[in-house]
Amino acid sequence: MKSPTVILHTDNPDAARAVLAEGHPDLPIHTCDSYEALTGLIEDTGAEVVYSVRFAGTPGFPRAALVENPQIKWASVGGSGTDHLNPWNPDEVTVTNAAGVAADMMAQYVLGAMLHFTLDFPGFRAAQVRRDWIGGKVEPIDSKTVLIIGLGKTGEAVAARSKAMGLNTIGVRARPKPTPNVDEVHGMEALPDLWPRADFIVVCVPLLDSTRGLVGAEAFAAMKPTTVTIDVSRGGVIDEAPLLAALEQNRIRGAALDVFVTEPLPQGHRFWELDNVIVTPHCSSVYDGWDLKSVRMFSENLMRYRKGEVLNNIVNPQRGY
Repeated sequence: MKSPTVILHTDNPDAARAVLAEGHPDLPIHTCDSYEALTGLIEDTGAEVVYSVRFAGTPGFPRAALVENPQIKWASVGGSGTDHLNPWNPDEVTVTNAAGVAADMMAQYVLGAMLHFTLDFPGFRAAQVRRDWIGGKVEPIDSKTVLIIGLGKTGEAVAARSKAMGLNTIGVRARPKPTPNVDEVHGMEALPDLWPRADFIVVCVPLLDSTRGLVGAEAFAAMKPTTVTIDVSRGGVIDEAPLLAALEQNRIRGAALDVFVTEPLPQGHRFWELDNVIVTPHCSSVYDGWDLKSVRMFSENLMRYRKGEVLNNIVNPQRGY
């Protein structure tokens, strides 16, 4: 069995080391909790495997240390997105991700965003502050239609919860195939015909050349005025300028946005000011214990690596998953 030197690149290094040591007590394990120190630690330790979390955003992330250093044979991403490593040569370095580690939590975020708009709790809370007994009503979510763009682990989790709430589910994926809890599965080319059918549009595809700007001006022009757009993918999949215009002009009902082209979202950005927008700080996948669950997934995959077996969750750089 192989005994590779491993680096855990995370902002929770002691807990991560303890988790990994449970499954691999014989391995030399090093930790790094900064972007700046990773390159030097790789050289000093001779590590060939790095588990890495993008814990301080993308600017300054040591991408080259992971995918351009011939010493590194396997870079294991602690989350699901790998766009911060693009491009890489899969013949020279294997990249895996932790797809599914936060799928259930992200699906709950999506469901909460749907209910935010149909139940109008912000409106009721504002009336409460005014001590105003308004003539309110709530809106049922069942029988509405959700369009899920991307049917990976997160998309499937969204579909399961949507179906349990009585929604009609439509999904698109690069390679259409029957998918649990999805009433209709289409290819990406079907999107122009699907935008007008959706009450909710949930974006959960990786950011690739093929998905950059996927939800743009034509999409927003085709949506119903009651549509809510929910983005838990990556900044750049939705074209922010036409989205902002649609929101300001009330051409769609609203949006829940967890990702942005520039993060943190600049303080002067108009999104902060709009009543029909929910802004969250790229946190739909962040919950207590997610990082250690990810390390456990890595630990299981590391056992496969040591045995010479094919790894789980190998990412194709062209597909992004």
